[in-house]
Amino acid sequence: MAGRIFDIHLDKHVPKATISVTEQRDLWFREFMKPYLMVIILYITMYLVRNNFKAAQPLMKQQLGITTQQLGVIGFVFSVVYGIGKIVVGYLVTGKDNKKIASIMLFCSSIVVICIGFLFTLSHVPMGWLIVLWALNGIFQCAGGPSCATVISNWTTKTTYGRYLGVWNASHNIGGGLAGVFAIWCAQTFFGGKVAGMFIVPGVVALLVAIMCFLVGKNRPEDLGWEPSEKIFNEPVKQEDEESHDDTTWQIFRRYLLSNPWVWVLCVSNVFVYLIRIGIDNWAPLRVTEQLHFSNQVGARTIFYFEMGALIGCLLWGVVSDFLGGRPALVSTLCAICLPLGMAGYQLGRTPVVIYISLFFLGMFIFGPQMLINISMLNQIPKRANVLSGGMVGAFAYLFGDSTAKVLLAKIADSSSDGLTVLGHVLHGWNDTFIVLYIAIVCAVVLLGLVALMEEKRIRGGRR
Repeated sequence: MAGRIFDIHLDKHVPKATISVTEQRDLWFREFMKPYLMVIILYITMYLVRNNFKAAQPLMKQQLGITTQQLGVIGFVFSVVYGIGKIVVGYLVTGKDNKKIASIMLFCSSIVVICIGFLFTLSHVPMGWLIVLWALNGIFQCAGGPSCATVISNWTTKTTYGRYLGVWNASHNIGGGLAGVFAIWCAQTFFGGKVAGMFIVPGVVALLVAIMCFLVGKNRPEDLGWEPSEKIFNEPVKQEDEESHDDTTWQIFRRYLLSNPWVWVLCVSNVFVYLIRIGIDNWAPLRVTEQLHFSNQVGARTIFYFEMGALIGCLLWGVVSDFLGGRPALVSTLCAICLPLGMAGYQLGRTPVVIYISLFFLGMFIFGPQMLINISMLNQIPKRANVLSGGMVGAFAYLFGDSTAKVLLAKIADSSSDGLTVLGHVLHGWNDTFIVLYIAIVCAVVLLGLVALMEEKRIRGGRR
């Protein structure tokens, strides 16, 4: 029994169930809800031991004497390690039980965060150890999202990916929104306001959640001795799944990812999507307080309205994609086409209400492509490559889109800098940041439109 519980390999020797496919279909929802709820809870918890760092930064400066520049270095190292790790770790965990892998990663992440909390109880915090530990947290978190998404795709079919992945993807917004509030509450309730409590208590909670998620639910129907989800719902098995059944991880990586031009188009389009998202989300509070001279309270609320729009987008666009017969690239393109409307309101608005409404719609429209790009990827590759593909598209997003939005837009917006010279034209000031964002929107529309055309051709070819 213990050997079965701790077996993380994908191809377990599970006896075939004696029940018919019809009975499996009747029992499917009950059995699917177990791993589905677990990956939702798990991903929410991953953000509790990740975004707590952002919320803890003011106290880290006040109580520990850590400088803004040091915080920037720590965040930069995390982003680089997280981005590279998405490919490396994704490659290593391909062919494994994704639900158990995600649980193990959360467990390791919780241990690291608890260690950081105890590090903060020292009279002098060794900066080298803090950088190393937070980088380790990036390694343990990097494949969590793709692993959770793979569990869902294992249990569902391509005509229902959107609705279930959309609801799960909303856990990103829930966890991100709760992380700061929960961390501060933990510090005030259990540690007398000390910053160490913002890490130790969430770490303990994450540890318990990881154990629960490891034990509850199965990675895929086959682990119950059932048929694959496509056979349960009488849908055709993807050609890629049939062709790659005996392929090694490297053969799958080379054949379905490295050699697939559409995968590269999706990766590059995700760079522009992340540039837009981070360019708004990361800088909206500072932009409205510095350029529009709104209060700090208004600046803080910009994040709330953007995240609420993102939450609605996550829940809405996946359902729309399924309603249109599994066309995530088409819905992504339409969302990207609508982005300039919200962007114009955000750029030209001069009252908090206009800014809030604009940010709400920007969040709703930008999270369409961010979520559906991954679903477009899932439709083109075998299930065994899901974690690896999620790592690849995520690596592009963080190494290029995220870093560009944080570094280059900061250089343009900073009034004390000389701006950024591009093709002989100097970009300087908050207004010029919108030039970069509008260009990113155009690039995203073109690239996603190409994928939508390919997607339509593929769907119609499948019907014939």
